[in-house]
Amino acid sequence: MFKILIHFTLLYRHQGLCLLYLLCTFLESFVLKTCLLFLLTGEYLFTQLGVLMQNVALSRTADQSSSHPDGPARNAVDGNRDPNFAKGSCSLTHQESNPWWRVDLQNVYTVTAVMITNRNEFENRLDGAEIWIGNSLEDNGAKKSRCAIISHIPKGRTFYFPCSSTEGRYVTVFLPGTKKILSLCDVQVFPLDYADGTYI
Repeated sequence: MFKILIHFTLLYRHQGLCLLYLLCTFLESFVLKTCLLFLLTGEYLFTQLGVLMQNVALSRTADQSSSHPDGPARNAVDGNRDPNFAKGSCSLTHQESNPWWRVDLQNVYTVTAVMITNRNEFENRLDGAEIWIGNSLEDNGAKKSRCAIISHIPKGRTFYFPCSSTEGRYVTVFLPGTKKILSLCDVQVFPLDYADGTYI
């Protein structure tokens, strides 16, 4: 409990309101459940491993394959995780084949995690989307190194996707298929090489 309070105090100085995420991974080989504690703001991620990492996607230049008038790409990197599309916090493409969304981090980073917030409505639209990281805009920046496939994110929830220390400047969310609509309420990118060296 004392460590948790320290984490909250540390993050409060940076951002204000904090959300507490408890992510549990079941390790079958040891028949043991290991829980990792994450404290999250729009700008920082603090892991129980003791590293404070900054969200380098915040307010960066974003683009997408097409844009609904009320859902520009920049909405997904504005630091607002509100899952209600009507409040202007989510990106949205038109219905099309293979829609994509991309953020330019403006530098090459070793990305260790991407966090994505899904909408309150039409939660299944994001099913099957892929997260790609790379240094090239070929194929809209997608076909470099795949971080993860999004099987499902419940409506209004934020999910954490580890990326195995993948290097790149561009982070792309790509939704394969026809008659698809891609909508993201928040995308956060955390590189280990942008940790501030803070340990508890």
